[in-house]
Amino acid sequence: MNWKKAEKLAADYLKRKGYRILEKNYKAPYGEIDIVAMKKKVLIFVEVKSGSGKRIKPLDRIDRRKIKRMLATAQHFIMSKSLHFKRVRFDVIEVTPSGITHIEEVNF
Repeated sequence: MNWKKAEKLAADYLKRKGYRILEKNYKAPYGEIDIVAMKKKVLIFVEVKSGSGKRIKPLDRIDRRKIKRMLATAQHFIMSKSLHFKRVRFDVIEVTPSGITHIEEVNF
């Protein structure tokens, strides 16, 4: 499955769960965040991973460099928007042929 289809499936999943999608593929000088969403005044930055391998978990495919870029990009997003939110969290969504796994509030 290609990344575009995986990100669309992830966004559709989030919408069904009551999330409001603010941005897709948000780009900043530091990197990109696949989906920026909001639910109940919580700002959520989502990394989408796709594939069919069972040996490597989605979190294992996010290295220190990617985390650093995600944090800087999230900070850029927050500073560039006038949003009212109570807190921020990072989620990972894995899209595979067998379904969607949503890991909420990832602690890097």
